[in-house]
Amino acid sequence: MTKAEQDLSLLLQEGFEALNRGQLDVAAKACQSALSQRPDLAPAHFLVGLVAVEGDERRVAHEAFKSVVKIDRNHAAAWAQLARLSASEGRIALAESALKEVRRIRPSDPAVLDLTGTVLNQLGEYETAKAFFARVNQQAPGKTGYMMNLANALVFNGDIDEAADLFKEVIRLDPRSAQSHWGLANAVKAKDDQHILQMRALTEQYPNNPRARGFLYYAIGKECEDLQDWEGAFEAFSAGAAARRQTVEFDEAAEVAMFELIRERFTAAWLAEQPAGNPDDSPIFVLGQPRTGTTLIERVITSHSQVHSAGELQQFGLATRRVSKHIDRRRFSAALFDAAAKADPRAIGDMYLQTSARMRGKTPRFVDKLPVNYLHLPLILAALPNARIVHLVRGPMDACFASFKQLFADAYLHSYEQQEMARHHIRYRQLMDHYRQAFPERFIDINYEDAARDLEPHARALIGALGLHWEDACPPFPRERCGCRHRQRCAGEGACPHSINRALAAIREPARPDVRDVELKRVCRWTEAKNTLSKHPPLGGGIHCGNIARNLHVGAVCAALCQ
Repeated sequence: MTKAEQDLSLLLQEGFEALNRGQLDVAAKACQSALSQRPDLAPAHFLVGLVAVEGDERRVAHEAFKSVVKIDRNHAAAWAQLARLSASEGRIALAESALKEVRRIRPSDPAVLDLTGTVLNQLGEYETAKAFFARVNQQAPGKTGYMMNLANALVFNGDIDEAADLFKEVIRLDPRSAQSHWGLANAVKAKDDQHILQMRALTEQYPNNPRARGFLYYAIGKECEDLQDWEGAFEAFSAGAAARRQTVEFDEAAEVAMFELIRERFTAAWLAEQPAGNPDDSPIFVLGQPRTGTTLIERVITSHSQVHSAGELQQFGLATRRVSKHIDRRRFSAALFDAAAKADPRAIGDMYLQTSARMRGKTPRFVDKLPVNYLHLPLILAALPNARIVHLVRGPMDACFASFKQLFADAYLHSYEQQEMARHHIRYRQLMDHYRQAFPERFIDINYEDAARDLEPHARALIGALGLHWEDACPPFPRERCGCRHRQRCAGEGACPHSINRALAAIREPARPDVRDVELKRVCRWTEAKNTLSKHPPLGGGIHCGNIARNLHVGAVCAALCQ
């Protein structure tokens, strides 16, 4: 190796090390300097792609990784990165093509295998993803990042006991791993306060790390609930929410503008003027606010032999964004819906069905259970006029309290501050009232409390409303073991230092014959903490059960719960 080549290698090494430290500007300068000397240097282009990924410059990342594979067709890591980017944008065919190249190369690098597992998760191949994560852990045992990804995959597939054991092993190796404590707390029911005491002590080691404190306090809150320590639970959830709020950017003014635009733009007249959408009647959308019973209703519908659960698909929003040619880092915005209102609904419907094909199963119908699709409801009516839409309605106190004590991934950013959550919920209720007036009888409202109290008649009515025949062989309380195929809780931490691993865990009680008892426990759940909540002074901007769409009262949500 010549002196110039040694200097170039050292420069790139410094660039990768800077990236690992989060110094994106230093890493960017390193790869720019390297490329000025050797424009055909694949590792330099790869570093450009990684820096762009971390900086959320997706187009730059795409081009950089494409440059890598043009120079070196056997660069498995670049193909895996292309697959991940394509899958996250709903470009399923491109993702599959890139994955095919990864498999052709047969990489042995654990980081590449780990990223491949992440992409397989994105594409709905949960069992295959789990196998990849297991293989990674066999090749690189004792690496806590890889262990966490496998644990999340186990949770995702319903292997809760095995996941709990793995979380415990991670904690043994790294007692300070806040996320593994959170994972363990959600995987098992607390029987005493020993783990709570351990986590409380650990919070003191993270005075300036809100992400870690968020994991720990939400875990403490969950275990306090297990022990029916309502005051301890509420205090922990409040501390967790406050910590999490420091790590997210919620632009309430932008959300207000978006909701106003949706109400003004998407009217009965707008829908009447739209050209014909895709006539396919296979999709069934189950939507609403998070933690409002969408999983229960999904289980009822997918207990039917003609319906498959596709999980919480991002495909409709991605199709809307691509067809409307809207470029915005924000997931939702007034500008996005303004552009979408002018887009071709048939093209949106076609793209949604095309990109969902891999996840929809082999049955005639499938359920897409992404709650936030309520924002897309008018677009769904235009793009897929024969699709069925089921909207879950839950009492505002339970709905808000359930969200407040939940640690989400990168969605529902309003839920970490009580006033913001209350105002958001009012906007949501107003929007649904608008939909009912503008699009009467175009979607089905299901009251969660009513369904939980007496499920079978509601299940029969719902199955009939969806155009399906009731099957006595499918009980209203599904007995099969159920994986966790919905993406609500907080993301797993990436094992590969050059990627953001989005392995998600959403832990819930497996379905069993006493599901009705489980669901009934969740009705008016907020009242269990009523005495505790009454001790907390009003913070301004809360809600009351009565006339929520019109009344914004003084008092934070959780203070208002007890009035």
